[in-house]
Amino acid sequence: MKTGLVLEGGAIRTIFSSGACDALLTRDIMFDYVVGVSAGIAYGVSYLSRQSGRNLTILQRYVNDKRYMGGRNLLRPDNRSYFGLEFAYEIIPNELVPFDYEAFAAFPGEAEAVVTNLNTGQAEYLPVPKRDDHWLVLQATCALPFLFPIYHLNGQPYLDGGIADGIPYQHAFDKGCDRVVVFLTRERSYVRRPKKLSYLFDVFYHQYPQLKEVMLRRAEGYNACRERLFALEKEGKVLIVEPEDTRGFALTERDVDKINALYQDGYNKTLTRLDEISRFMAGE
Repeated sequence: MKTGLVLEGGAIRTIFSSGACDALLTRDIMFDYVVGVSAGIAYGVSYLSRQSGRNLTILQRYVNDKRYMGGRNLLRPDNRSYFGLEFAYEIIPNELVPFDYEAFAAFPGEAEAVVTNLNTGQAEYLPVPKRDDHWLVLQATCALPFLFPIYHLNGQPYLDGGIADGIPYQHAFDKGCDRVVVFLTRERSYVRRPKKLSYLFDVFYHQYPQLKEVMLRRAEGYNACRERLFALEKEGKVLIVEPEDTRGFALTERDVDKINALYQDGYNKTLTRLDEISRFMAGE
């Protein structure tokens, strides 16, 4: 029985999944395969290194630090991102809130990050390197349009994986998983609304027409993806944990009280379902 964990993205909102993953660690529940989108996998590696509370600590200390995120970072020619890339992906994990690379390397399963190929408009699933002091794959999966630079890996241009595959549960099944647990970062009633960004894409990404096409269909595709996911849940093929309510919680939320509350929501919801999750993973 091969088990999979799917982690939706959502920038700071992904602290819900961190709470959920930390609850799993109280019972030492690990999966054979983990795939995440954007902050889903960027935060998820702390679960794979078994560092409970690490993501919450980072946000509590640095979410209001201009080095971590803020408009001035976009204006820096060496950064060109709303987030301070060197600070977030190098200084924090390597100095301030150390990441346990050895524990991560000891994870016996497989971890992948979703990215969107700008040339094709399609999702690709890249292995998360066991040792990368710069975390380039994680930067690429988190690269929100307009807020990050384009990342070139293996000769291809990439942005945020959520553009093409916001909740990659189907890929988990394609990888051979029999049982898939999904941590969402939006409440069950959420419906994505289309955004009028066509003009901005013409300005910033005019050389990538396939990217524009997938972005224009993104809301429709995401909503359909969730409908299929909930249908699979009714069939007993997936187990879903989702937040109670994320309305009023910004993508780049700075209110630490809100962040603590959303983390606690993920932790408490998952903690009460650990027996159910264990039975589900065992095929019972």
